[in-house]
Amino acid sequence: MKNKIVYLTCFILLSLTSFSQSISSSPYSLYGVGSVYDSDFGILPSIGSSGMALPSASFINNLNPASLGFIPLNHFMFDIGGKAIATTYQSSSRTEKRNNFQFSHMAFAFPVTKNSGFSLALRPYSSSAFKISNLKLPIENSQEYYYLTAVGSGGLNNFDFSYGYRFGKKLSLGFTGSLLFGNTIDERSFLIQSTVTTVNKKSDYNGLRAILGAQYKIDSTFTIAPVVKLPAQIKASKVQSVQVIADEVVTQIESDVASNIDDFYMPLEIGVGFSKRFKNNLNMTLDYEKSFWNNTNQSELYGNFVNQDRFALGFTYNAKKDIRKYWDRVQYAMGANFDNGYLEVDGKRVNNAAISFGLSLPIENTLTTLNISYSYGQKGRITDNLIKENYHKLSLNLSLDGIWFVKRKFE
Repeated sequence: MKNKIVYLTCFILLSLTSFSQSISSSPYSLYGVGSVYDSDFGILPSIGSSGMALPSASFINNLNPASLGFIPLNHFMFDIGGKAIATTYQSSSRTEKRNNFQFSHMAFAFPVTKNSGFSLALRPYSSSAFKISNLKLPIENSQEYYYLTAVGSGGLNNFDFSYGYRFGKKLSLGFTGSLLFGNTIDERSFLIQSTVTTVNKKSDYNGLRAILGAQYKIDSTFTIAPVVKLPAQIKASKVQSVQVIADEVVTQIESDVASNIDDFYMPLEIGVGFSKRFKNNLNMTLDYEKSFWNNTNQSELYGNFVNQDRFALGFTYNAKKDIRKYWDRVQYAMGANFDNGYLEVDGKRVNNAAISFGLSLPIENTLTTLNISYSYGQKGRITDNLIKENYHKLSLNLSLDGIWFVKRKFE
């Protein structure tokens, strides 16, 4: 029965990879390299994407590489996940609904020594899939308007390799090297009076980023964990075609012209997380992260990058009254998160808030778990040039844990 559940779950999750190039339909993915994607492993989606201070004792914690210092010896971990999202988009004049199925991540981790661990992970970093029709926008320094129609696809992928080392029983340090790569396709048309200008652009990106983390156990129930994501430069180039249609006359301005474009800069991000376990098998996680987008000195035609604050809170509960009873081994979880956004459009922040609930279901008498979570959130607001998103998200993560190199006691 265990193998059937594992195989079925893997099939469902792997089938979602075919949708990975269109993992978001948010109009806010129009900006930069797209909307940053929340790809959380294990039970993290259930606890509001908090957990910087949690060790990788039963799942791979992608929020802090220092957690790898606590991987149990002889354990090999594999984590794969996917999401289904139903979103309602609201503007001041219309409402639209869209559904998306998304590949979330694929990762594995194993101990190198009794005090250290290593992991590899592949996941989306951002999505630039959007569709906008006849959006009325003002012409700068003018009383006139133009109409924008835009279609985009693609995004950046993130390939992480991480290592964590534990010093004694309390302190663990970790490092992640992230290779970011991918491309975006952007097709836009601008209607000004009777003249239509179309711009078709494919942009390629690649770059490296380093992440440093630590976890320190104050005592057996309380852990503090700082994480620093260093700023990075993502190199970019493009191939572009431009044509103008005026009075039914088509003029080709550019045709597949290759050139360099402004590189994309990722900000310095500093975070700290806390984990507190109480006597009644209740655990609380609390994270805060500051992203210094202002220091990247970048802006967009339709908005600006601004400093972002993010808060996340989560709770997990284990009954553990009788480990022979299945439902006493189930872990229950809930959480919430809020960020004030890293985009500012017409002087207004594009913030995001969400609540989540979930279960971690053990598969028979093993350390393998199936993590199921539901979250509801809102992003943006309804104004003249902004759109509000209401979304329902169902996440499914399978955390496989196998024991290697242990001799059988019984044949």
